[in-house]
Amino acid sequence: MPTNVPDFLTEHRDDLVNELTGWIRLASVAGQPETGPDLIRSANWLAGTLRAIGFPTVDVWRIEGAPAVYAEWCEAPGAPTVLIYSHHDVRKTDDEQWEETAPYSATERDGYLYGRGASDAKGQVLSHLWGLRAHLAATGRDAPAVNLKLLIEGEEESGSAHLSDAVDEHQELLDADLIVFSDTLTWRADHPAICTSLRGMISAELQVMGPLRDVHSGAVSGPAINPAIELAALIGSLHDDRGRITFPGFYDDVEEITEARRAELAALPYSDEDWLERSETRGIGGEHGYTVLERLWERPAVEVIGMLAGDPVGLPRAAVPATATARLSIRTATGQRAATVEKQLRQWVAARLDDRVEYDLTISEQISQEPYRTPGDLPALATLAAAMEEGFGKRPGRMGNAGGGPAELLTRKLGAPVLFFGVGLPEDRWHDDDERVSIRMLLDGAATLAHFWHGLALDSADGS
Repeated sequence: MPTNVPDFLTEHRDDLVNELTGWIRLASVAGQPETGPDLIRSANWLAGTLRAIGFPTVDVWRIEGAPAVYAEWCEAPGAPTVLIYSHHDVRKTDDEQWEETAPYSATERDGYLYGRGASDAKGQVLSHLWGLRAHLAATGRDAPAVNLKLLIEGEEESGSAHLSDAVDEHQELLDADLIVFSDTLTWRADHPAICTSLRGMISAELQVMGPLRDVHSGAVSGPAINPAIELAALIGSLHDDRGRITFPGFYDDVEEITEARRAELAALPYSDEDWLERSETRGIGGEHGYTVLERLWERPAVEVIGMLAGDPVGLPRAAVPATATARLSIRTATGQRAATVEKQLRQWVAARLDDRVEYDLTISEQISQEPYRTPGDLPALATLAAAMEEGFGKRPGRMGNAGGGPAELLTRKLGAPVLFFGVGLPEDRWHDDDERVSIRMLLDGAATLAHFWHGLALDSADGS
């Protein structure tokens, strides 16, 4: 591979930042009618940029839910075909909580670009685009050395509810030998790591009913069933005294961590102090008997991501609330299946809320996601590791991803293995206020991808 990839990217650093700044201006929040036009504009922005790079085929799919962008550049006979997956939708914002900049007015400061979508995942998509530009410039080619297809969807943040139907409809177009999934983190700027596993995700909402309406506590306090108390007691019993989730049979299907995987995670530079600072958390909890990184990437978890009852803001009315609601996010581990865990959750709720209490448990089966692990013997893993060493100047470690995503869905429907590559960092504040991305990480990621396409083509030519 010619050695001018870093020079090319350094020369075009400001172009990358300006492109990302412009894309961030589009508030492409899925699931909100008022931001629907920006979702369409975001898809069209990306489509236009892909055409400008040279992709001969670019389409905006107006699928139900949100538009997706599909592109292909397949002019390398005999070379592998790679499908790149990511998304252009972003999470909603609480504008008043942002301090570095307004969410959709990107600002560069101290080597970071702040703005919604800067890291998750518009920045990751642009790292791909600049990696391709660098690849073409460095090799002097008119087309990529491998056959590339892109699928950048528009409702990942709301669970990819319509992705399965879109893949079914366009399965022939999406046919590939390898899927590169770019919606993940790496470990540290000075110690990159290849993500090789992704946890699954199940979203649930539990509503506990009390009085038929909010009732003055002075009239009914004592005999009335308070749904907030019932829900709080239930949430308090989610874990036992060793941090294990108390659903019946929950751990029966969880695969134990292999010694090789333990060694991979133990090799990453880690300290509690560093983790607490970068994750912006105040303490460490979780399942006993496992390290923090094992709990984070290899073991299941359940989180309460929302609770509502009574009068959370404003003046209190001194009333027993009619309902109390909790939203749960369950992260499943390798070996578990969403359908089984959903049954376990229903059994658990039914057993712990007695007959005096009415409730409604809603589980969104349409957006449940299964865990996925990249095959350890996948040749492209070694190719990516070599490319990352070139791009970052550091030999990468191995890690997992604590969140979910449609990796298992893609590999199941398309029959190709998934390779993860991301340039986000745990301190990038995904889904949070003042989201940001390291510009250096975007450039090093682009350099990695420029080397990866070259290496993948060489491997194919060598028959490896």
